Parts: sequence; C-alpha cells; structure tokens
Amino acid sequence: MKIVVISDTHSQHHALNIPDADILIHAGDFSWGKKDLSDVIDFNSFLEKLPHRHKLVVAGNHDFAFARTPKKARECLSAAIYLQDNLVEIDGLKIYGSPWQPAFLNGAFNLEIIEDLAEKWAAIPSGIDILITHTPPYGIGDIIRSGKHVGCRALSKAIDRIVPKYHIFGHIHESFGTTQLKDTTFINASICDVFGNPCQPIVSFEL
Repeated sequence: MKIVVISDTHSQHHALNIPDADILIHAGDFSWGKKDLSDVIDFNSFLEKLPHRHKLVVAGNHDFAFARTPKKARECLSAAIYLQDNLVEIDGLKIYGSPWQPAFLNGAFNLEIIEDLAEKWAAIPSGIDILITHTPPYGIGDIIRSGKHVGCRALSKAIDRIVPKYHIFGHIHESFGTTQLKDTTFINASICDVFGNPCQPIVSFEL
C-alpha cells in the first residue's frame, strides 16, 4: 500500500503536485490561522479533487477552527477522515491521530502541563502501524533555528511503549526529514520551509 504524507502546507496546498497513493496523510497546519471556517472549506475543496482512496487529517496549532468550532469544522471536512485522539483501520493498517502539542506561542491544541500531554498519549493503543501527531517527539525532527529542541518529551516516552512502524508529524518546518530509530521511521513532513515557502519535497512510502 502506497502512502503519501504532507504537513504544514499553510493554505498553499493548491500549489502542490501531490502524487497518487492509496492513502494521503496531512499532519496538520493546512491553514495559516484563520479562526473562521473559510480555510477548512477551501482545504476540503482541494481534497475532493484528489484521487487518493483514503485521506486522513489531524489539526495543527494554526488550525483554530477545529479547536473553536469542532463540530462545524468536522462537517466542513467531508472529503477526509479527521482524527483527534482516535484510530482508524484501513485495509488492515491501524492508524491513530492526535493534534496536541506542548504550548507553542498562542496556538490551537496547546497543552502547558506535561501530565496533560502524557494523558493524551496514554490513550494511544499499542500495535498501531502509523501514528500521526502534529508535534514531533523530543529530540527527533524538532530543532528550531536557535538549535533548541521543542518536541514533546511525554510523546517520546509514549512511543517507547507504542513502537509504531511510522510516526508522521510536522510543526517544526526547519527540521523536515526522515529519521530511522530502532523499529520506527519518523517523518517530519513539513512542506513549507521556515520562511513559509512550500518548497520541501513530498514524502511517500510503501507499507
């Protein structure tokens, strides 16, 4: 099964040439922070035109509509399966998605207390094939321009328990790339670079 992964497209999805695949995954920040539903409607219109059999989306810290008006936002995203602390199974693949992250500026889905983050990650079942979060785990794909790691320590501990085959995330544009660590492949799938240009390559893989 071919899977293509993107993240942090920030309303520039129309400029992308996304290859066909069985599953398209977007790991959050499809918008630039509008608090109404217009970005969701536009993104859904874009997804409707894509040929992928399955489209999975988690929200990011700029996707305020899913935090402020979650019911209406989900209704507007009819062309995809929206994952927020839940699991979907597709052709035998178990995929779990969650939007939370350590507090980052004034973004959506911020949690300031590590125990609250740990509680979110504790709900992730073991034995899943793909984990989708917006935040990276601590120490992997999470370095900002200052050289500081800003990933989630509680998520790192959870991954030690879960051991997904793939962990897909974004959030930190400047740390785009793939890292293999033990039994898990970590992919920071950010499409926009640190200046907001949608120039980073689209990643795909077979599973």
